[in-house]
Order: sequence, then C-alpha cells, then structure tokens
Amino acid sequence: MTIQQPSLSVIIPVWNEASQLPATLTAIAADATVEIIVVDAGSQDDSVQIAKQFGARVLHSWPGRARQLNAGAAIAQGTLLLFLHADTQVPPDYATQVAQILSQPGVAAGAFRLYITGTQAGLRWVEWGVYWRSRVCQLPYGDQGIFLAAHTFHSLAGFPELPILEDFVLVQRLKQQGRVAIAPASVLTSGRRWQRLGVIKTTLINQLILLGYGLGVSPQRLAGWYRHLK
Repeated sequence: MTIQQPSLSVIIPVWNEASQLPATLTAIAADATVEIIVVDAGSQDDSVQIAKQFGARVLHSWPGRARQLNAGAAIAQGTLLLFLHADTQVPPDYATQVAQILSQPGVAAGAFRLYITGTQAGLRWVEWGVYWRSRVCQLPYGDQGIFLAAHTFHSLAGFPELPILEDFVLVQRLKQQGRVAIAPASVLTSGRRWQRLGVIKTTLINQLILLGYGLGVSPQRLAGWYRHLK
C-alpha cells in the first residue's frame, strides 16, 4: 500500500507549553492529513507527552526559536510549511486556506489575521495595527502563523539563527521573492504576554526592539534588552 505524503507540515517550537499545547494541537489535528512536528527545547513539564498523545513527531533541539523551527523544517515531509507558536490556534479550514493562498501567482508566503484572547480594549487596537501592518507593509510576525512552500524556505536557508527577530528578517527576505499574502481567517493567540506587561508596555518594547534593529543594534544586544525589559 502506498503511503501518501502530507502536503502540509505544521512546525511548533516548544519549551514548557503544557498549558497551551492541548488547544493548539486539537485545532491542528482536526485535519488528519497534516503532519505535526513539535520541536522541544528541554521542557520540564508534560509538553512532550502531550505532543505524542496527539500523534506529533517530536524532535529535541537546543533552545532558540529559529534553531527549533529550522530543525523541524529539516525533517518535514510536507511540500508546504506552516510555522506556528505553541499558544496559537489555527482556524478550522486552515490547511485549505494555506494551499489556496500559496497557489496564487506571485505569492511567496502568507500568514493569518490575528485575534488575541482577552477583553481589554487595547487588544483590539493591537489587532487593528497588526491587520494594517500585515496588509499594507506585508509584515506579519510569527504569532500570525507564517506559511510558505518548503522549497522557498530552503532556498532562503530557513530562519536566520538570531536570538530575536528571526521571523521579521525571514519575512523581509520573502518580500524580495514575491507577495506576502494575508488569509481571511484569524488565528487565535494567547494574550498572556500583553496581560503580563500591559498592552502599552508590550507595544513600546516591541517598537523599541524594531527601532534598535533598524539603527543597526546587534540582535544579541537586542535580545538582552528584551529579556531585561520583560
């Protein structure tokens, strides 16, 4: 019997995400044709066990989101790749939307709209800003679920192994290959970091890091700033 290879592989970097993974993996596993790859960086909770319960391929890696994502992509069998955060849930027809968008002429990559859990009015402003940044500037971030063809990803040598802003740099490179499209549906991402620091402080930190990068501050120094400011 011939085993059909998956057309889409979903790659999730993980470190102590047992509280978030069940909802994330439940949404992904609703499409049984999708390959799920969880790349764990030494979790001390039940993250690995949960991933295995959902039938995910589990890979162990040194810490670092870019390193984890690249390791997952290296073993992925799908012709299309979706990189997803552990606290982000895909919409019901996510696999169909990924395939349809990437089949459009001139499209190099895509991402989903962003919806953040939480009732604070400030979160709706964040979503509004993300929507227009993604549409006008074609600059989605990793929490929106970045997807692209596997051959495109490998032709760019994957995510740059930086301690921060690996998603931003990859998308900038993808824009040189073609359009970065935004799917009509939204992913649902946890509002925990906005709740922990507050919407205004979180937004200011993010903008400071981007400004520093634009001014030529090294990613290593930016990562140190980010850890201190958090």
